Amino acid sequence: MSAATEELYSLLVPLTEDRLIVPRACVAEVVRYSEPEHLPGSEPWLLGTVNWNGRALPVVSFEGAIGRELPAVTGRTRVVVFYASTGRLRAGYFGILTQGFPQLVRVNREVLKLDKTTDWSSDLPVLCRVKMINEYPLIPHLERLELMICQDQPDA
Repeated sequence: MSAATEELYSLLVPLTEDRLIVPRACVAEVVRYSEPEHLPGSEPWLLGTVNWNGRALPVVSFEGAIGRELPAVTGRTRVVVFYASTGRLRAGYFGILTQGFPQLVRVNREVLKLDKTTDWSSDLPVLCRVKMINEYPLIPHLERLELMICQDQPDA
């Protein structure tokens, strides 16, 4: 297999203090932030829903989902719309609050190395942290995040 076919187009998604790295194919769109409609009784990290292409898109704070403080909304705040892969979310998509536009990167085995300095709890939506040149992005467990959304708001 050639080196070019072993590369994966990915996005670095900026959070307040971290970045997520996700395959480009997981992301449907990046949209401007609009105030979500609150879902009564939901966890604080589940910010609510916004109308996206005629769907009630659940929007989450990844920082909040991993037990950190919810980020402030700024002029750079956007929503990264992810394809739902479990089939449990009625909208078929969910959004993660981001602090700016994701950056497109190509990654391969030489660029990514597992960072073993942090042990993530299995109930958090994080698979691991990786070292990528001079950065340490998180690889999110998107299926776990979907499950968390469904458990918090079964109608989401």
